[in-house]
Amino acid sequence: MKLLKVLFLLLTILILGGATFYTGNEYVKMKEKVEELESEKEEQLAEQQLELEIHQMKTYIDHIPEGYDVSGYDTWLHAKHVADYLYEDSEGRFDRNWGKFLALEAERKGIDPFLVYELLKVETGGMFDPETVGPETKYGHAYGLAQFMKNTGPWIAEMAGLPYDDEMLFDPYYSIQLSVTYLDFLYKEYEDWDYALTAYHRGMYGLEAYIEENGHAASWYAVEIQENAEQASLVAVE
Repeated sequence: MKLLKVLFLLLTILILGGATFYTGNEYVKMKEKVEELESEKEEQLAEQQLELEIHQMKTYIDHIPEGYDVSGYDTWLHAKHVADYLYEDSEGRFDRNWGKFLALEAERKGIDPFLVYELLKVETGGMFDPETVGPETKYGHAYGLAQFMKNTGPWIAEMAGLPYDDEMLFDPYYSIQLSVTYLDFLYKEYEDWDYALTAYHRGMYGLEAYIEENGHAASWYAVEIQENAEQASLVAVE
């Protein structure tokens, strides 16, 4: 009888232990399934948010070329991160929407967005006023965030696949897109940022004159923009 009781007790323990083990396995599986569903839900919400923000961007920027898109949610998050930094660094002068657009345009061309931002900072004296009009020169005035002249704006706009009108130079999105397009063109032409930036500042003929006079292309303009862009990049990723 004692032996039967012991066997019964052992059997009960085994059954209960097995049930507990089974229940534990089911709980783990259920938890994993819930986590998987939550992850899928977060991804769907993220994609919906991305689509909404891209749609909103297209409603306030009427110069985006046909087929404009971004390469994914990670790129969009990076653009927002860059935009937040530019907004803070400029003390609110550089609109967050401008920053997102700048980051996305730079991403498309493989250009450091901070390089473009620092260029626009120099061109506008740190004020980022889209209505900026530069001093009069023998070639005329320069206009907008990126300080394009009326004799260069049209062919850069054509290169970017955009329409052109003098008044468009005061549109911040238009100026940003032209600046990225022109920087991309200059860098491909020279494969050196000292050359590209000095050419942006002085013109391509002015670059040749600068090199002839100084023996190099590292103007104060090119050096300052690159150094500040590198510093901004380091701070922004902290």
